[in-house]
Amino acid sequence: MPVCEAVRARAERVLDLVAGAGASGDLIVSEGTSLSFKARDGELEEHKVSSSRIFGVRVLKDDRAGIAYSEASDGEALRSMVAQAITNASFARSDPDERILDHDGILATDDALLCPTDDTSLEEKIDAALAIERRLAARAKVKNVPYNGVLDVAGDRHVFSTAGLRAHSRSRVCSAWAYALLEDGDRNVLDGTSRAARRFAELDIDAIVDETHARCLALIDGEAVPSRRYDVAFDIECQSALFGVFAMMFSAKAARDGVNPMRDKVGEAVADGALNVCDSPRRSDGLRYTLFDDEGTATKTVRLIDAGRLATLAHSSATAAHFGLDPTGHGVRSPRGPLGVGVHQLNIEAGRESETALASGEYLEIVDLTGLHSGANPVSGDFSFGAAGFLCRDGERRRPVRNVTVAGNFYEMLKRIAAIGDVERWNAARSSLMARIRFADVAISG
Repeated sequence: MPVCEAVRARAERVLDLVAGAGASGDLIVSEGTSLSFKARDGELEEHKVSSSRIFGVRVLKDDRAGIAYSEASDGEALRSMVAQAITNASFARSDPDERILDHDGILATDDALLCPTDDTSLEEKIDAALAIERRLAARAKVKNVPYNGVLDVAGDRHVFSTAGLRAHSRSRVCSAWAYALLEDGDRNVLDGTSRAARRFAELDIDAIVDETHARCLALIDGEAVPSRRYDVAFDIECQSALFGVFAMMFSAKAARDGVNPMRDKVGEAVADGALNVCDSPRRSDGLRYTLFDDEGTATKTVRLIDAGRLATLAHSSATAAHFGLDPTGHGVRSPRGPLGVGVHQLNIEAGRESETALASGEYLEIVDLTGLHSGANPVSGDFSFGAAGFLCRDGERRRPVRNVTVAGNFYEMLKRIAAIGDVERWNAARSSLMARIRFADVAISG
């Protein structure tokens, strides 16, 4: 029996057991394979091949939700999983907002687009890992390349429900990365870069080596700048990470739980009027393309901030029911976990400023941030991160900057936007597409 047919047969068995217990439910089946390599001192240090298949059921009975999962797929294991979920539901608190949506269609992604055949041989992938480390180690001032690797991950995601939903998505992501340690006298710096694509052959190994070495050389002589307020422009990697840290501002679940500071601000101005932010899950050039969420709700482009105003929060079925709205296709759930809310591919839309105008005058370009999670409070918006980058004037890097701290309040920063560039760029993981923002009056401590 083909793999997908075998999964469907087991899923039908699980759903029959759920219905037989007088409950409704949905089932996520997550399957994946991964191949990874890491090099050290010219030899292959790590070679991992792994595969997994997890069944995760969510049952609803008497307005109570129960979760259980199984890594085994035999009949007894699946019966035990359903029984455990029913038991867990009996001990859960009542939540009339949580429900199984009345989706009864069939959804499927295009395998040729999202999971293309990769003709790259195992030997070629090993050679790529060794080449990254070898070529970087041979560059000037490089002491070693402590972090490097290549990864090829393919996954299948199935969502079934007692309402009749049958949804399936298959995807593939290949990536490579390297971080080099450079030393020059008593100075040293560790920095790097990465690339990701659908096919391994699309990864530019030479670009990873060149960019990593160039970044390290550019930063190694960096020193702190005087403590004061600067205009700041984050590179796309740092800007994407910064918005990711505070993505809770878009979560309707956080709003329902009372911890989202934006919970009462839908329709109000929360940012400069030039800022437009949406979630674009169906951009197929992104590597987090999503046709349907983990409840089987079909996704679509959703405007989150429109001309500076908070247009909507991201909703699952539960949060939508709580607020009397429609789901937005943002329900997220792993096979092992409860229903939550998450954004797929965040998109900061292009503004009106040219790259030249964005880089006019003096500003600080930040290309590295540390302590992103420990130094941030998503509820208050306050943050304090270690940072490195360049003091720039009119687009020219005048001096490297290191050992500084960038601090402030993210939600207030959104209101102090000096300019938004007219070019949108993907981050290295191709998970977010953003125009660069120049923030005004940001506190930097040297």
